Amino acid sequence: MWNLTKDHFIGFVAGLGLSALGFYLYKKNQPKVDEFLQSQGIQIPGSQVTPSSMTLEELVREKEHFEDLIAERETGKA
Repeated sequence: MWNLTKDHFIGFVAGLGLSALGFYLYKKNQPKVDEFLQSQGIQIPGSQVTPSSMTLEELVREKEHFEDLIAERETGKA
């Protein structure tokens, strides 16, 4: 059924290793990478966002979102 060869295994291990290296380098330089991506207009979810850096409008929107989640949990919908 599956015709896996030594080349498949080597490719898998090489890809896994390069992925791990890329993740390590990203985590090591995360603030710089995130700043660069944001300067290019790419928003990274959850990156360096603190309540003190949010506008009042954003804070109110988050508050309403949390209140909706709480209400759903209390009524047993979620």
